[in-house]
Amino acid sequence: MLILIMIISVSYAGDYGVHRPENYNLNTDNDERILFILDFSNSMNESIHGERKVDMMLYTMSKIVQNLNKNVSVGLRVYGHKMSFTPIEACRASSLIVPITTGADIMSSLSKVKARGMTPITFSLKQAVKYDFMGFRGKKHIILLTDGGENCDESPCKYAMELVQLRKDIFIDVIAFNISDEDDLSQLECAALVTSGKFYTANTAAELLKSLNNSVSGKKEVEAKIISNY
Repeated sequence: MLILIMIISVSYAGDYGVHRPENYNLNTDNDERILFILDFSNSMNESIHGERKVDMMLYTMSKIVQNLNKNVSVGLRVYGHKMSFTPIEACRASSLIVPITTGADIMSSLSKVKARGMTPITFSLKQAVKYDFMGFRGKKHIILLTDGGENCDESPCKYAMELVQLRKDIFIDVIAFNISDEDDLSQLECAALVTSGKFYTANTAAELLKSLNNSVSGKKEVEAKIISNY
């Protein structure tokens, strides 16, 4: 009788006791699924050097999308794109507008979205994990672009810590666009770090393009530092 014994080594992040899949290798180009989660909250209508942040985001996304690997399945979720009379409804304004597939027509869908509401980051991440990747195997790569922190009484950091205890296949990259609040940055850094994702900051169109390009190509720009007071 031949008995096979498999020993699996598991690493943990700091003192938090959460699994970090640093050496968990699922990916080939054909196995990766990318989901962009983009911020269309009202603050994206603000201008930097005379140009609206939402227009800068749309321009850089157009450059990124045209250079994506055609064999990689890509999807798009947006949040903050709906106005509402109640905070509860505003904090549920998150929609998958392009399901994850190859050859996705992302830009035509983006051209119809307006920046209007709140910033339900955590709810959007939960919806993405629960529904958007359903039925897919392999590496699942979320690229979250936001110009502010969570304002719907949830914590993306706490959610990321809960997520990695259950899932090893989801990685969250975060691009913090024109954010100066230290608490918001700490939350976003944490969400990236504990999922073995990458964290980027951007304050200009050029920096935004570089960050998005690095995220898609897998380059690390900033090593996030976990903050415990989530």
